[in-house]
Amino acid sequence: MLVVRPSSFVDLTSIERLLAATDARVTTLPKERGKLSEKIEQSTDAFANGVDQDGPASFLFVLEDTANNSLVGTAGIDTEAGSGYPFFNYRIDEVVHASHHLNVSSKVPVLFLSHELTGKTLLRSFAIDPDIKETEAFDLLSRARLLFIACLPERFQRQAIVEIQGIFNDKGDCPFWDAVGRHFFGIDFNTADYYCSVKSKTFMSELIPQHPIYVPLLPEKARGNIAQNHEAANRACQLFYREGFDKTAFIDPFDGGPVLAGDVMNLFTLKHVRYKKARPSDVVGGLKYLISNRSLNDFRCTIGTLVDGIGETIRIPLDVAQALNVSEGDAIAYAPL
Repeated sequence: MLVVRPSSFVDLTSIERLLAATDARVTTLPKERGKLSEKIEQSTDAFANGVDQDGPASFLFVLEDTANNSLVGTAGIDTEAGSGYPFFNYRIDEVVHASHHLNVSSKVPVLFLSHELTGKTLLRSFAIDPDIKETEAFDLLSRARLLFIACLPERFQRQAIVEIQGIFNDKGDCPFWDAVGRHFFGIDFNTADYYCSVKSKTFMSELIPQHPIYVPLLPEKARGNIAQNHEAANRACQLFYREGFDKTAFIDPFDGGPVLAGDVMNLFTLKHVRYKKARPSDVVGGLKYLISNRSLNDFRCTIGTLVDGIGETIRIPLDVAQALNVSEGDAIAYAPL
């Protein structure tokens, strides 16, 4: 059975193997072992402290196949984008250039460096084994974070954002970075990606100009990639759009990929989540649901069948109860797939 749970230090080697196997760009999970250990430690503290932790917190989940105790995915949440530091993006806007004498008026798209998204809830660190990417495991891993937010709403912001992977090729060539960032940093996209993973985006403020960038002055290929997602991110985009996320005026400052945002309480999972007490039993039939316990430091989430009805209790299959570490009378949360 596939189960989403909090990460721990014993997962370190497995996460490293997963990051090496996936084609996703996961800058929030550095491949450098020491930095990755720090991320896991921060998450362990966040799960242990729950609602009592002051300031920003970062939660890192893993997807485990309990049949062979293998780790096949990761996903994370930051309660505040930037974790106390500026969280940089480019905001797409327009300026009007006009001449009364020539009777000419035009709107010109411009990129403004911005940290307006600082402090929003950030969904991050998503990576999944390519062999199960096209299965319901993808939905489980991504949406389990939303059930966790539903169980701990006071710890998160009203608006959630997610940065979608922009366009670059297997060699690391990124038209947007080459047209913009490379001129000021003197490094290639992969190197910039590395610095972002080990130092966060704050290093950008040291070198990147504060002046607006006029989009028509960029090469055609770079212009065409603005706010466009990588083909590998198609499924993620579809899932987030179904949940209720929308494209914003913001893009990733490295690859130009889109930034999506949604009102947390109006997302599909949180609008349809229900809470009842578990009654483990031999259940036959029913519909598939996303199901979790309501523990903060021992969170568990999986997909299983339920027969919903009236009353405060609900019967859940014995194997699901075991996967969630719940017993008779324990609280669970569940939402339709």
